[in-house]
Amino acid sequence: MTTLPTEVSVIAKASRIVAKVGSSLVTNDGQGLDRVAVAHWAMQIAALRKQGKEVVLVSSGAIAEGMARLGWAKRPTTMHELQAAAAVGQMGLAQAYEVAFAEHGLRTAQILLTHEDLSNRQRYLNARSTLFALLRLGVVPIVNENDTVATDEIAVGDNDTLGALVTNLIEADALIILTDQRGLYEADPRRDPNARFVSHAKAGDPALEAMAGGTGSGIGKGGMLTKILAAKRASRSGAHTVIASGREQDVMIQLAAGVCIGTELRADVAVLSARKQWMADHLRLRGKLILDQGAARALALEGKSLLPIGVSGIEGEFEPGDVVACMDPQGRECARGLTNYSSSDARRIMGQPTSKIMEILGGVSEKELVHRDNLIVL
Repeated sequence: MTTLPTEVSVIAKASRIVAKVGSSLVTNDGQGLDRVAVAHWAMQIAALRKQGKEVVLVSSGAIAEGMARLGWAKRPTTMHELQAAAAVGQMGLAQAYEVAFAEHGLRTAQILLTHEDLSNRQRYLNARSTLFALLRLGVVPIVNENDTVATDEIAVGDNDTLGALVTNLIEADALIILTDQRGLYEADPRRDPNARFVSHAKAGDPALEAMAGGTGSGIGKGGMLTKILAAKRASRSGAHTVIASGREQDVMIQLAAGVCIGTELRADVAVLSARKQWMADHLRLRGKLILDQGAARALALEGKSLLPIGVSGIEGEFEPGDVVACMDPQGRECARGLTNYSSSDARRIMGQPTSKIMEILGGVSEKELVHRDNLIVL
């Protein structure tokens, strides 16, 4: 694993930050919102705002608050009960933050998102414009997944991932993931007292995913692995990530002052264009194009477009303009992009030279199945 020594926290130089606060840090162990804790997060963000930093807060806690208001001791398992708890809890979550930030003369706005909002290009741009407008107005956006309508098909799934998606959406400089753990260890410290703490590393290093594991608390959903993957995702837009304990005194203020706390994961990859970043951030794709070895190599190494002749199989149902995965013969996703053809037409022309498209379909919209300008290599 490549370690990256540093003396000053990346948060010190960040002008736009996304901060994600986990359920355990805003709730009383599932007994509803901890308003003292909420007030403390508001105080810290207000302090960062005085330093000229823009901050978007991604906060968990809606379902836990809803459970408390409904008198439920255990997290429900059915989708409709979870949605009901979220609907009830969002009222308390928004109210708590509004009151807390008002103490510092700051206004807040509630932004509820699903993956479907971010996978549709127009809705993605609308969400981006709204967040930028709020930041220009000096408002603190409070983002959460729209659990009241989210289903498995459109859900982001956890707020660590949502934090990374929002980081990319607004091109933030850094993502802070606050949890009830100090950060990342090379092994589970609960089982191995000699486990070494990882203070600095490169985001996206495969060794990090091998280290991370386990589950979150009984209230939250995300374990350390979701945080490592979130850092990897955020790095695609050039954002650095810090995973730190929210129990640390004034942790965000200390990070902004340059103090290195927790695990810092540096972005060290080429920054994707906004359009390609949007494609990379799709969590669920409409379909898959199975490539032969020659086509996979042409995409990965030669910067070529994907032609029908290089496709040996089609999975899923999709329409022109949908984002699809390009899979190599070993079953690994090597690229993704916007398809020029529907799945039904793609099945008819796959494996065929471009000269046969007219004959098979009766017309040619594009000779490429996926043009290189609409394709990202992974």
